[in-house]
Amino acid sequence: MRFTYMLYFAMMFAISGCSCNRKGGKYIDQGEIHYDIDYKGKFAYPTEALPRNLIVSFKDNKILFEMTGLANSGIINLTNPENGIFDTYYNFFGVKKYYYSGKEGEIFPGFEAMEGMEIKKTSRTQQICGYDCKNAVVTFKKDKDKVYNIWYTNDIDVKNPNVSTPFSEIDGVLMSFFFIMGKSEMHFMAESVFNKEIPDEVFERKADFVRISKSDMVEMMNEMMEEGRD
Repeated sequence: MRFTYMLYFAMMFAISGCSCNRKGGKYIDQGEIHYDIDYKGKFAYPTEALPRNLIVSFKDNKILFEMTGLANSGIINLTNPENGIFDTYYNFFGVKKYYYSGKEGEIFPGFEAMEGMEIKKTSRTQQICGYDCKNAVVTFKKDKDKVYNIWYTNDIDVKNPNVSTPFSEIDGVLMSFFFIMGKSEMHFMAESVFNKEIPDEVFERKADFVRISKSDMVEMMNEMMEEGRD
């Protein structure tokens, strides 16, 4: 009987999300959020070779999404409204280094599969990394039977946190969400939040990348997906 009680409390501890690490208080206006990535679907490369985590750096209304792996290979999205920067960077082991410069309000390239997305906020709540989170349900017009849940918080002070993403109408920082690229999915869950000073230089346009068109960037990004293969 004692073992049963111990097992019960251990399970409750795990479910409560205590494994998530918050090294910052509420309403911080700069810092980092680290997310685990779960890949679903077929990719052109083994998932072991794909980025294992996402790091989001933020400061006021400046945001940097870094989804990189070995040799900094991966995709980076940079938003710096003050300097008119809405960039997407693609790095393939330093051999291919390209960037696309978008416009304010334009969705970052690669999310064409998320067109027709419908978001409905619910009254459900839960805590992730110690932050109070709200729920929204996501469906697509082309497949109403497939339902996704996302969680976001207003306890982190970032202005327009989802600008240039498919979730731009969500008015909070995403703590659990997903991206669909081609026929494959990437699911993100926040594992750590850090209150730390982020230098302004982090949000400047990156050097040593060749500028390309949006269509060329989409083609480059599809190299990671099954549909990008010959």
